[in-house]
Amino acid sequence: MADNPGISVLMTTYNRERYVEAAIRSVLASTFSGFELVVVDDGSSDRTVAIVEQLAAEDHRVLLHINPQNLGDYPNRNRAASLAKGKYLKYVDADDLIYPWGLQILWDCMEKHPDAGWGLCSLAQDTQRIFPFLLNPKEAYHYHYLGPELFHKAPLSSIIRKSVFDEVGGFKPLRMVGDSEMWHRLAQDSPVLLMPHGIVWYRHHDDQESNVIHEFALTYQTITHDYLTSEKCPLDKNQLQLIYTNRRRRLMREIFVDFVKRDFKSVRSTRMQLRALKPFT
Repeated sequence: MADNPGISVLMTTYNRERYVEAAIRSVLASTFSGFELVVVDDGSSDRTVAIVEQLAAEDHRVLLHINPQNLGDYPNRNRAASLAKGKYLKYVDADDLIYPWGLQILWDCMEKHPDAGWGLCSLAQDTQRIFPFLLNPKEAYHYHYLGPELFHKAPLSSIIRKSVFDEVGGFKPLRMVGDSEMWHRLAQDSPVLLMPHGIVWYRHHDDQESNVIHEFALTYQTITHDYLTSEKCPLDKNQLQLIYTNRRRRLMREIFVDFVKRDFKSVRSTRMQLRALKPFT
């Protein structure tokens, strides 16, 4: 472990015995040497802790902490961040991987753009510019709501200056949507650096909570409304009206498509979103 790590890699674990070893070994294989790997277990009942303990015994860069009680996803991410000593925070979930060159690319990109408070990778290719490039608050909100999207990325795709993370108070305890809320909040004040693909690898499996994301669509819609009607929203009234119109049309289109597919559960969910949708101006 570096005495003064440039990057604190944060891995929160909960019953991930099937994947955690591969996740940890992907971090340990990094070509960037100035990192620490902080693993915080949230009360696993399987062999997760035993696996991490064995890897920690093999490699001193693995630092294991065990919570005395279960905190839940985003509070545990905050717990991991509180233990970090690095300049940057890089989440790698226990069921995902990072490429050997990933940390080095993230470090180089952030160091070359000192104005960036945070960064996101694994985004759809921009048709006008090559990565990396910096977006100010107005550009970031426009990019998300009137462009290719931005605030939908999971923590795996992020890197955050620890000073900025601490300043905003970390993640809020919002199940499934705490990351999106955080990106809205960060983007209000801190420029975001968009970076290329090929840095991290996101695993798909049946145990993921993201498989039930539709259950939290109304919560996400509330977040959207709160930030777009906030005094700190960087968009103008014409842009907000366009966002509302586009959102309404999209929901109506989804209802029609799901009805044709006879997916009545999704129809009901989207109708609830449509009824709850309010203008942003």
